[in-house]
Amino acid sequence: MIYLDYQATTPLAPEAFAAMEPWLKTGFANPHSAHAAGRAAAAAVEVARDQVAALLPKDGRVIFTSGATEAINLAIMGCGLPVSAAATEHAAVLDCVHARHGDVLPVSVTGALVKPFASGDGNEECRLFAVMLVNNEIGTIKPIAEIAAAVHAQGGLLLCDAVQAFGRMHIPNGPDMIAISAHKIHGPKGIGALWVRDGISLTPQMLGGGQEQGMRSGTLSPALCGGFGAAAKLAADRMEADAAHVATLWNHAMAAFSDWTINGSATARYKGNLNIRRDGVDAARLISECRNLAFSAGSACASGSGRPSHVLRAIGLTDAQAKSSIRLGFGRYTTVEEIDIAAQEINRAAEAML
Repeated sequence: MIYLDYQATTPLAPEAFAAMEPWLKTGFANPHSAHAAGRAAAAAVEVARDQVAALLPKDGRVIFTSGATEAINLAIMGCGLPVSAAATEHAAVLDCVHARHGDVLPVSVTGALVKPFASGDGNEECRLFAVMLVNNEIGTIKPIAEIAAAVHAQGGLLLCDAVQAFGRMHIPNGPDMIAISAHKIHGPKGIGALWVRDGISLTPQMLGGGQEQGMRSGTLSPALCGGFGAAAKLAADRMEADAAHVATLWNHAMAAFSDWTINGSATARYKGNLNIRRDGVDAARLISECRNLAFSAGSACASGSGRPSHVLRAIGLTDAQAKSSIRLGFGRYTTVEEIDIAAQEINRAAEAML
């Protein structure tokens, strides 16, 4: 199996597994217990927190969660402000926005925001804006620092979903909250975090024992935290090398799929995400027929729904165009040879449909 679905999840790094293993075997103590074994587990959690925080702005704190979805819920539901979000945001954001009766902001054909903010004359209602750094379906990179400045000029706050960017590129200063996830950077599933700028107050959304700084009740897993921390440290150490490798893979993929049309921006884009379409192709059938490949038609969260991607619809694609689109995601452990083999198989299957 050639794996090309890095936006859905990434292979677990051996270094992350090695960091987790002791806490799954002998270091099983509750990190919230006062005895020596518990304190040792708590210390491992704090080491991991520091490793994750090293990739984020300095003037805030890291709150561990079960994943980015919980982090986003804590941010949007816990801040108590009216909320607006880009139409291309993840379902975790948009569903929270709908629950809060918030606004959805239009985007251009490349996924850029269209007139996202008010005039800044001081009369606008203070709001929380939710904007992705790197889109999970089309890879568009938004100018988060500029957006944050515009939001702050009108007295608002900015939540940045940085799930697809964290560990792959520098996270700009400016957001007031940042949601991240371990399994998108070769860490374990089941853990993420919300970075919260100093001075921002949130209402807890999970009540119980008051663990995790009083913001997220529930026993933390030292194993998951340790794996997250190790993956973050590895990402920091390898960021330039990983980016160069991804750029090489991108160039091969672009050449191999020259008959396809790229969805979203070809320049303001994370190059580990190639979302393309070809008229007359049935993406669902293509995925089924390419049995030795793992790729997708969009977000894993919406797979099997039968609905066209809300992201592709938001950038102006028709239902037919959206259903003729595929997403190839590649990264650290992908080889050039795998890109070439996958392209041959996908193109051969696509030609058979036309």
